[in-house]
Amino acid sequence: MFYRENGQFKSTYRADQQIFPILQDRVAILVLLLVAFVVVPLGVSDYWMRAILTPFLILSLAALGLNILVGYCGQISLGTGAFMAVGAYAAYNFQVRIDGMPLIASLLLGGLCATVIGVLFGIPSLRIKGLYLAVATLAAQFFVDWAFLRIQWFTNNSSSGSVSVAGLNVLGIPIESPIQKYLLCLAFVTVFALLAKNLVRSAIGREWMAMRDMDVAAAVIGIQPVYAKLTAFAVSSFIVGVAGALWGFIHLGAWEPAAFSIDRSFQLLFMVIIGGLGSIMGSFFGAAFIVLLPLFLNQLPGWLGFSISTALSSHIESMVFGALIVFFLIVEPHGLARLWSTGKEKLRLWPFPH
Repeated sequence: MFYRENGQFKSTYRADQQIFPILQDRVAILVLLLVAFVVVPLGVSDYWMRAILTPFLILSLAALGLNILVGYCGQISLGTGAFMAVGAYAAYNFQVRIDGMPLIASLLLGGLCATVIGVLFGIPSLRIKGLYLAVATLAAQFFVDWAFLRIQWFTNNSSSGSVSVAGLNVLGIPIESPIQKYLLCLAFVTVFALLAKNLVRSAIGREWMAMRDMDVAAAVIGIQPVYAKLTAFAVSSFIVGVAGALWGFIHLGAWEPAAFSIDRSFQLLFMVIIGGLGSIMGSFFGAAFIVLLPLFLNQLPGWLGFSISTALSSHIESMVFGALIVFFLIVEPHGLARLWSTGKEKLRLWPFPH
């Protein structure tokens, strides 16, 4: 009964086109932001900040970028880890080679460099699609891994490819404690989620979805495939590049190319599939699921009164991920976001069945 829009009349186009047209949704988002920005920093331990919440936010941002490409535009990509690596190493080079470079500027410039690489490797999408496009983006993963291991200029002449950053600050405020790192990541995620939500509702977002549904029909009605596909690669790579820079600078502090391996690419793809293709909210659901599931599996044997080895726990985790992906592809292809949407529709009608 509490989730109804009775009496919420729209008298202008602006009101009718709101991101959250139902008042209860707007209130829920404001409460969620209040909890995230105020309550969580005051009531959560440093361990949760450092090991769970900060990785969750950064991976959510990366999944959001990948979802724009895969979920909204229908272009398969297996090179997301490579674009994260480009963002991280590019931001590192801007930070160490230009004196006084602001941290925010370094992170955004890292995203721009990832955009260039993403568009470059997105050019094959103009002629190929499906499995062939997935293999083409997979080439980006192996090429970037090789480049950051063999070309020492990218790593400031580090022979191992390992780099590190320290003394981070924003507007003179040091970013050292887990709370400060969490708030910085939360600010980035909030801004980019809002931008992405508006973007997919705009004309370019509708072009992406038209290309996803049927590219030939989209071209017939006047949509340019070159523009639609390359803009999807550009926007996706930019967001993923910023996420990669945050992952290196904020979460890791010191990293090497293995931190952005093909396993990271598959992990992000799993997030998008499980969370929900073509859904902004699904990116957050998928990231939460992937981050929290290993913790749950590690604690479950203790709750049941027996112990298992770390290797077995890792294998069980991989098996569960695979089983869940098969389950969602068969039973609910739109993922957790679809279940959430169905639940909201039921609440709008409850207690009536129709």
